[in-house]
Amino acid sequence: MTHTHDMTAMRLAAAIRSRELSPVEVADHYLARIDRLNDQVGAYIAVTPEIARAQAREAEKRVLEAADPAELPPLLGVPVPIKDLNLVQDVPMSFGSRVYDGFRGFVDDNVVVLLREAGTVLLGKTNTPEFGLPCYTENGVAPAARTPWDLSRSAGGSSGGAAAAVAAGLAPVAQGSDGGGSIRIPSSACGLFGIKPTRGRISQGPVVPDLFGLSTSGPIARTVEDAALLLDVMAVRRPGDLYWAPPAPEGGFRAHAGRAPGRLRIARSAVPAVPGAEVHPDCLAAYEAATELLVELGHEVEELPPVFGPELVPHFETLWGVMATLTPVDPSQEDRLQPLTRWLRERGHATSATQLFLAHAALQGALRDAFPVTDRYDAILHPTLALPPAPVGWFHDQEPAENFHRQTLFTPFAAQYNISGQPAVNVPLHWTGAGLPIGVMLAGRLGGEATLIELSAQLEQARPWIDRKPDIWDA
Repeated sequence: MTHTHDMTAMRLAAAIRSRELSPVEVADHYLARIDRLNDQVGAYIAVTPEIARAQAREAEKRVLEAADPAELPPLLGVPVPIKDLNLVQDVPMSFGSRVYDGFRGFVDDNVVVLLREAGTVLLGKTNTPEFGLPCYTENGVAPAARTPWDLSRSAGGSSGGAAAAVAAGLAPVAQGSDGGGSIRIPSSACGLFGIKPTRGRISQGPVVPDLFGLSTSGPIARTVEDAALLLDVMAVRRPGDLYWAPPAPEGGFRAHAGRAPGRLRIARSAVPAVPGAEVHPDCLAAYEAATELLVELGHEVEELPPVFGPELVPHFETLWGVMATLTPVDPSQEDRLQPLTRWLRERGHATSATQLFLAHAALQGALRDAFPVTDRYDAILHPTLALPPAPVGWFHDQEPAENFHRQTLFTPFAAQYNISGQPAVNVPLHWTGAGLPIGVMLAGRLGGEATLIELSAQLEQARPWIDRKPDIWDA
């Protein structure tokens, strides 16, 4: 029997436009699943049933009154939750922190406006760690976000709630954000496809600054086509954005999910830039299997020359500490912050302006050396993570310095593409013998999302993953 949550976002949108499904029925189905299963997976930090049902009723009215269904918004009636690092006007907003108890959004972020204009229905705000700083989602505000494939293990972060929601069938797709791997990490831990777009592709405004260009919103989905459609909706720039990506392809990104990529030149590397990081055999197995598949599909694969070395790690950590200070906190509330957050903020406050700019300049200098090498390739393959999904508490229950160190060993590949601004995706091609998902990462040239989407769709067709579902799916 096919349930509503078995359907892709594309299929849901088509069924709503054709009046095969009611948007109200769709919203009610997902809200019932959230009510039943959310405590187990920790996907949502706040649920908005009144808003969801009101938006679903409005979507249903638009469908019934439409003279031409083809002119309706592309995601009319499709539920898309928002990560709780993004403002939604008049909706509770915690940033994953107890210090924001009672706070509500005072404006819609630009990406929220675009999703609303596309006709989406807001089920709620998805779980995130405090201020989005760690690569796992445990915050003291809501239950830990867990991968539905093994509820003893973390869904990753910082978009852990978004990925847990999609993987458990509590949303068809989700908006996430990625400043150091925060879309790709949970997509790998939850067996999903996620896209970190090119720097400047999606507006950060109107409130959040894009000072360093590390972070961006992006889609998390079960299929490449769904993610590409969501990217089309979100990929609009606004005046005042500091970074602007190359123009999107004519016809949008979704069209590229149905196009063959041709024979590509692909580099690969499983050598971590983080000192002491070692890649787990399961992650190496996923990486080698992906390499074999790429060769099988006719692509040229070769080893990537060294481009990003361990000397960059302290510079990124400097930026990360300063970013931890940008979320305002009442001084009287600082002691309510998580220990890791306080530790990162202390490091950030101790950084001088000169140290900050020297770190940023060093990263820019490294990119000037790296791009002539990476631009030789259509895509670059890495393990997404160096380790399988971590047990809940494996990071969080440590002292801050050890917590942070473990995070760097867990995810030594992802952040280099936040530094460079290149697009990168997680492709869920591999599961361990114990049933844990292990993703691989593909990075592209600046502005090269279309190529990554074509290549990922080709891999998806060769090794389909949508029929893989965790046990909780049928609960």
